Amino acid sequence: MLLAFCAVLAGCGKASLGAVSEHRSHETIPAVSTEGAVGVATKNTTRLGGSDQVSVAAGVARAVYPGLTTATRPRAVVLVDEHDWPAALAASALASAPLSAALLYSNGEALPQATAEALSAMRPVGAATLGGVQVIRIGSAAVPSGLRTLTVSTAGAPATVAASITHLLHLADGGAPNQVIVLASDGPPALQMPAAGLAAESGSPILFVNPGSVPAATAAALRSLGRPAIYLLDPQSMNSRGVAALAHFGHVTPIAAGPGAGEAASPVDNAIAIARFTDGAFGWGVKEPGHGLVFANAGQPFDAPASALLSASGDYAPLLLLESANGLTPALTAYLSDIQPAYSSAPQFQPVHGAYNHGWLLGDEQSISVLTQAEIDTLLEISPRRVSPSEEEPASLPSE
Repeated sequence: MLLAFCAVLAGCGKASLGAVSEHRSHETIPAVSTEGAVGVATKNTTRLGGSDQVSVAAGVARAVYPGLTTATRPRAVVLVDEHDWPAALAASALASAPLSAALLYSNGEALPQATAEALSAMRPVGAATLGGVQVIRIGSAAVPSGLRTLTVSTAGAPATVAASITHLLHLADGGAPNQVIVLASDGPPALQMPAAGLAAESGSPILFVNPGSVPAATAAALRSLGRPAIYLLDPQSMNSRGVAALAHFGHVTPIAAGPGAGEAASPVDNAIAIARFTDGAFGWGVKEPGHGLVFANAGQPFDAPASALLSASGDYAPLLLLESANGLTPALTAYLSDIQPAYSSAPQFQPVHGAYNHGWLLGDEQSISVLTQAEIDTLLEISPRRVSPSEEEPASLPSE
């Protein structure tokens, strides 16, 4: 496979990765540049990131891994080019347990300031199952000195790169996954975005196929997994010949919204369908209150891999999409209303015992406006509901 270990500098990285005391009462989260992570919160929402995917990735990484204790430092950090969509999407699976890697973006061989600051603040401790690797570099990004690095080459086609990441995921986990997520290599990124969070939550690698065939690298990866369950996202990008070819390697289950005749699924509807979907132990199955939710603008696909860590930690949030910064579609409003927390208005019930939803919003106001944030906050709020007489607890009988 296209994996290679880079050199380890003398001193095992002690200069930049010193041990962290668990008892430092004066420890603070290092400052972030104006290009880095920002956070604006309401009672039910938290906004992460700024005007681009670099700051979104840094914001997510720093929220999950503030780096203040050993437990809040990642094992490893993934660096991937901010312009390489297939590689970034496939790398989302590395956020899954047990590796739980944060993902940061490079700009070619350079590291943006927000990325460098986040990497310095998190101080990855090293992934034991990968020989102590601290940085998984996908491509040719420059890595700060003192960090043990593993490189995944991006010289091949997207299918080859994804197959290499699948092999790496296998090594990190110590066992082959039982299911995979498959996407058409030339499918619309907006329809592929929810695959990032689903891969991170499930530990399922992402592989690429052609609309009418299965590339050799993907075929080899599927054979190595021993007929896994195959979940096909965005099946409209595949033709019948391609689906038939894929079925030779395992049982294929399409996941998609159900548009009307002659209509293509919208990114918003597609994300909702994926959030609702469940097949045994696989899938989100988010059909009731009590969940985290990630909200991103469908026009900014690189925010999806950046946010994958939120789907594999904390409140394990699936990704939902907005068509624009201003307002929610009727379908998304209806879905949020369906899963909105509620408590009985009967006096014996209190909201403190209810279930709660929380929303992570990605990007600045150009991605999701503050008015839209307020609308989302309202739809996530736990609220009272009337109860029918049959729901009320029967009055206790007087004691004799």
